[in-house]
Amino acid sequence: MSRTNRRRLAAAAAATAALGGAMALPAPALAAPGDSDDVRVTVDIEEIQEPGVLAMSIAGDAVALAENGSTLLVRQFVGTLPTVTVTDTRTPEEVPDGAAWAVLGSATDFVGSAGQAPISAGHLGWKPNLIDGDEEGLVTEGEEVVTVLDEPTQPGNNVGLVDQELLVSTFDSEAVTGDAYSVNANLYLRAPADVAAGAYTSTLTLSLFE
Repeated sequence: MSRTNRRRLAAAAAATAALGGAMALPAPALAAPGDSDDVRVTVDIEEIQEPGVLAMSIAGDAVALAENGSTLLVRQFVGTLPTVTVTDTRTPEEVPDGAAWAVLGSATDFVGSAGQAPISAGHLGWKPNLIDGDEEGLVTEGEEVVTVLDEPTQPGNNVGLVDQELLVSTFDSEAVTGDAYSVNANLYLRAPADVAAGAYTSTLTLSLFE
């Protein structure tokens, strides 16, 4: 055999040996049946920062007036307005500059259940009373409003609850945030002594404004 052929055979044998070595590499290890492992999953959830609110709640939705203090000329029926609470959960930064809030009330005429002539809302008066409020005087109850049968106790206040009358208010919303303020009112209906007997109903609407 010539020297050239022997070199070619040696090269071919070396290539075959290298290829055989590559084919003989071990396969990747596989997990045995029944083996397991854990992956810990974590998440950080931040508390939702909701803005504060200014809200009003009323402790009841009805009041029955009972006769008390009538005279020969005037029949009087009295009761107490359910407690009204104004809650402000806002921060001072959430309140518009110069804002002020107030609760106002107005009543409809008293309508008879058996067709009696109505009693106008001017015959219903109230005297607000701050139950739980600001000791610095930043939240105050409204002035008394007397009826059309009364002499005024303040200039022009003998009009009854015909228009929106002040129950409670503050002149500085920003200064009274983060608290709750409660108020009720003495209610009195004063009608002429000859008012028709029977059941009457009126609706007293309270509204919170800012």
